[in-house]
Amino acid sequence: MEARVSQELDGLHYQLKVRTAAAVLRLAAEKFAPRLTMATGFGVEGCVVLDLISRDRLPVDVFTLDTGVLFSETYELWRTLERRYGISIRAVASGLGLEAQAEKYGDRLWERSPDLCCRLRKVEPLARALEGKDAWITGIRREQTPERASASAIELDPKFGLVKVNPLVFWSAEDVWRYVEDHDVPVNPLHQRGYSSIGCAPCTTPVAAGEDPRAGRWRGFEKKECGLHGGGARSARG
Repeated sequence: MEARVSQELDGLHYQLKVRTAAAVLRLAAEKFAPRLTMATGFGVEGCVVLDLISRDRLPVDVFTLDTGVLFSETYELWRTLERRYGISIRAVASGLGLEAQAEKYGDRLWERSPDLCCRLRKVEPLARALEGKDAWITGIRREQTPERASASAIELDPKFGLVKVNPLVFWSAEDVWRYVEDHDVPVNPLHQRGYSSIGCAPCTTPVAAGEDPRAGRWRGFEKKECGLHGGGARSARG
């Protein structure tokens, strides 16, 4: 499987002479649809990718990981994007409800073991959602975290055993926000309240001037990734 995919990726990289995000998405749709999907967490990058997909009317299945503890603003943005682009963004949830999780692992697991909580509510549901797919689209960018600094526009994702498409991988934050302004893309209003990176409500706080853009995620833990793209957590509290 990996050898076959690697050979195909070599061909795709050869074709990506112009690495525009739109070109990456068109190529991905040409090669992988209908077994192509997009996972969005409704961050600003995901909203931009949805806009790009819509402009070319690309045949991409779109879903989100509904952890059950997203911000109310995120749920409202979800519906806004569906109306704006005339699409249905399906919910993928953990098979373990919040009450069942609390009974098994204790209440507010995210405060004691965020890695386990992310695995139960994000990583395992994502793995199920990607079953039967050949490729998935993300909104990650190289400058976001050290773990993402070597990402490519199209690459093999060994964690889930398929191709990973990152159309915005070379974009800067300025590029993203310029696109939002130029194309009037709906985004989460929490961005205007200091939330530069938005995840689950209990694990996300505003970011102060001068802080790392992802400093508001899992404060008190040395954790910058939920596990979908690598990385883990170690408590910084001792």
